Amino acid sequence: MSTFRIVVLASGGGTNLQAILDQLHGGEEGIEVVGVGSDKPDAMALERARKAKVETAVFPVAEYDDRQARDQALGHWIEGREPDLVVLAGYMQLLSPEFVARFPERVINVHPALLPAFPGIDALQQAIDHGSKITGVTVHFVDEGVDSGPIILSGPSRSLQAAIGTRPRRRSTRPEHALLPETIRMLAAGRSADRRAEPPSRPDRSGINSRQCRLPPPKSLQSPPASRCRFGGR
Repeated sequence: MSTFRIVVLASGGGTNLQAILDQLHGGEEGIEVVGVGSDKPDAMALERARKAKVETAVFPVAEYDDRQARDQALGHWIEGREPDLVVLAGYMQLLSPEFVARFPERVINVHPALLPAFPGIDALQQAIDHGSKITGVTVHFVDEGVDSGPIILSGPSRSLQAAIGTRPRRRSTRPEHALLPETIRMLAAGRSADRRAEPPSRPDRSGINSRQCRLPPPKSLQSPPASRCRFGGR
């Protein structure tokens, strides 16, 4: 079995990273975290990675002339890890279009709302202002827009009132801690199947493989998520 290599980018505590490390890293499915990058030198995510003996790197915004220069350095480092997938797990920096184009259909993000509703920052506050009754989680491919890429998996997680009153809980108990690893697991399985397929799928004009698939809901969610996916070649 070939290894499915992922790089994780995170800016904060790294609880989503920890979920990936606990549920996927080094397991029987052949998924391995080969690097963790951050924009903050003191991010707890980096310490979690070091404890798991995963290589880390830091790209502080202040050390670069602009976002393009930062993203170019970040992209060079990521390419050196030869990843199959780049996972934004609480990474709080906008990525340049050039960075996204460098890793077509290989960058995913987890967002704390049921996209396409409430994209961008302060998704919970947006939901409150809108009068929504529930909140949710979405994992999607990253494109040049803000939380506008194709949705892979999504699902409602809890009532908005419960979300407002939530206090920090033990790791791997939030809905995204199940949905994000489940998404990576599915993408890894699909990519492995693509590698074995002969002949390979013919790309369409957008550069995305013509094969489309409907993913089953993750075991952790009772309501089936609205989900569609397309897999692009590495």
